[in-house]
Amino acid sequence: MKFIIRINPVAIADVQEIKAYMSEDNPVAAERTGNDIYAKVEKLAEFPHMGASLGSRINIKTDYRFLVCGMYLIFYKIEGEFVSVYRVLNGMRDYLSILFKEDLHGHLNKPI
Repeated sequence: MKFIIRINPVAIADVQEIKAYMSEDNPVAAERTGNDIYAKVEKLAEFPHMGASLGSRINIKTDYRFLVCGMYLIFYKIEGEFVSVYRVLNGMRDYLSILFKEDLHGHLNKPI
């Protein structure tokens, strides 16, 4: 079964920001990185489980999976016949705070 790829507008903006930042120093590398990211995403249509489960690596229950593409992480979920790409983030960033902002803040603000 071939899955249908859906890319969240925020993930598209992430890739555009990555390319814009890299283009300042190396436009060729920026274009190559963008192409590499989208090539990995396209592979998910046939191999949606190729990425690692994020839930197996952290102490938060989640359906997110991720792929490594150079120094970037592609976060996605398998949803029925769809593979939905939610974010593309630099692995050096605090990506857990970005992905789970509501969960973390809500959890921290609950009364004891």
